[in-house]
Amino acid sequence: MTLSLVIGLLMFVMKMSAYLLTGSAAILSDAAESVVHVAAVVFASYSLNLSYKPADDSHLYGHAKISFFSAGFEGAMIMLAAFYIIYVSIHKWLTGLHLENLGFGTALTAAATLINGALGGYLVWIGRRKKSLILEANGKHVLTDCWTSAAVLVGLGLIKVTGWLPFDPICGILMAINILLSGGGLIRSAFGGLMDKADPAVQKELSAILERETVKSAISYHNLRHRNHGDAHWVDVHLLFPEGTLLADAHRTATAIETVIEQSLEPRAHVTTHLECRSDHDQLHPYEREVRVRS
Repeated sequence: MTLSLVIGLLMFVMKMSAYLLTGSAAILSDAAESVVHVAAVVFASYSLNLSYKPADDSHLYGHAKISFFSAGFEGAMIMLAAFYIIYVSIHKWLTGLHLENLGFGTALTAAATLINGALGGYLVWIGRRKKSLILEANGKHVLTDCWTSAAVLVGLGLIKVTGWLPFDPICGILMAINILLSGGGLIRSAFGGLMDKADPAVQKELSAILERETVKSAISYHNLRHRNHGDAHWVDVHLLFPEGTLLADAHRTATAIETVIEQSLEPRAHVTTHLECRSDHDQLHPYEREVRVRS
């Protein structure tokens, strides 16, 4: 995150220099996105540090869910930059276009594109390897900045070839639309995490493990629930044992199943099992039986 912040500041200086040299609306828009990126990185860095803080008396499940807030904040900042880019591009188009020093400004923008591409790819890679939504979201933001710069280069190149200045604001508007889509994706992922949206891939993997392990132990299961807590999966499930099973044996079996799940899910899993007797389950839990009948 420190690397991302330092490079973000460097990119802002380079892009503002390019804008002051050229007067390009697209380059100014690109520089504005870099300001948003720096603000987002500061919040993401704070969130990353907080996410590793252990559980305490006021946060019994830890602080990892801050990663979803961070992704949502970064997405909102990206969308804010996109709206600003659209505004500046239209304003410049309506008030008159004037560009100069395109050669040097294009070179600075090209250098920024290469640096951001390398940084963004690294952040996404390390974020996925470490299962860190914060790092992955920041990497996607940096890649968005990279694509923005690439669009600027396309616009400037078209202007140099054709001499038609409106290519500048048009490219600015097109890249703003792309940024809006990227920011919207981050916000959707943040809402999904905060609302405990179930991951179909995790559901499939958990179901396969439980089917295999419960058949092996001659028991059954139901009421499987799981959610992504940012840095781990939280899983709870009810295990149904035959009548007369000793508590020690049931606990040993449940612990073995919990261990298999915890070793199978990435980045890690916390599993809670609820032990029940199959023979009198419906009598003790009539509501669950009614739910099954209705469904």
